[in-house]
Amino acid sequence: MLTRDFDYELPKERIAQRPLAERDASRMLRLVRATGAVRDVRFAEFAEQLRGDELLVFNNARVIPARLFGRRVGVGTPTASTAGTMEHPVGTVEVFLARQVSPDTWEALVRPGRKLPIGERVIFGDGELAAEIVERGDLGLRTVRFSSRNGESLGQLIEQLGHVPLPPYIDREDENSDRERYQTVFAKNPGAVAAPTAGLHFSQQVMSWLRKKGIETCEITLDVGLGTFQPIHSDDLSQHVMHAESYEISEESAAKIAAARQAKRTIVAIGTTVVRALEDSAQRVREAGTGDLLLPGRSEARIFITPGFEFKVVNALLTNFHLPRSTLLALVCAFAGRENVLAAYRHAVESGYRFYSYGDCMLIR
Repeated sequence: MLTRDFDYELPKERIAQRPLAERDASRMLRLVRATGAVRDVRFAEFAEQLRGDELLVFNNARVIPARLFGRRVGVGTPTASTAGTMEHPVGTVEVFLARQVSPDTWEALVRPGRKLPIGERVIFGDGELAAEIVERGDLGLRTVRFSSRNGESLGQLIEQLGHVPLPPYIDREDENSDRERYQTVFAKNPGAVAAPTAGLHFSQQVMSWLRKKGIETCEITLDVGLGTFQPIHSDDLSQHVMHAESYEISEESAAKIAAARQAKRTIVAIGTTVVRALEDSAQRVREAGTGDLLLPGRSEARIFITPGFEFKVVNALLTNFHLPRSTLLALVCAFAGRENVLAAYRHAVESGYRFYSYGDCMLIR
């Protein structure tokens, strides 16, 4: 298929720049996969839209403050006299963490990348966190090794000094409130550099309503990476190289999902990240020929879901609205049909829905 087949017109003012005052105040567009019929409801009614026998699968990844702003201090090992003060900074640097490769090492986007050779050192804050460029990679990525200068853990220092990695279409600097609102109420496992945004609508009240209704839930972890915002540059969709994202499915969650599937219950993925993890795992199982539904444990999703894909696990989806010509829009079109989805998007634009990370959502089943 052609990339232009996944295009639509969106006025700039429809892109939500801030979250609503209440998480569950979002609008929700219901889309019927079989017919393309749509209905406007409120997300606060989410529990009422469920029969009661569904299994909801959440992504419990926690967003880290992945944008770090530091100062260049040159190439080479600091001397004893300069290690504490890190003298002679020579320019401002942004390090955007993309993927952790070891406890002290990350792949990152570094700006200005051309001026930062291997061996270049950067300090952050008052010098309590330092980094060194150790390798150059593809697509502007650098491998960066961090070190603590004050005895605190690297995780603590990144949490203190980092900024919330708001998506590029949010045209403002991050604010203190984003540390709480660009995070789901069920976030647990740190490592994501973008939020699993379908989960942002859930408040503690909605979670309580789900429990009272007896809705079964389980969690997986997929560390959302920078690739989630990577545009499709090729004209032919099949030529796009999909980014990899780490995920983990516990044995307990795998068993719950397999039991629900066996009982022909509806498995509702809360977000495209959940779809990607579950369907990637199911594909690995088929290739291994084990006869199971899912493969518990850690893995990397490289799957690119486009129209024609046969879904083996998920049969309902809660998702936000996605960018034109994006891999996420292609996934949603694969799930509900391209014409159905694009017609639903047109309805959402005309009806004043708010789009993207801090916007409204749609329930497809």
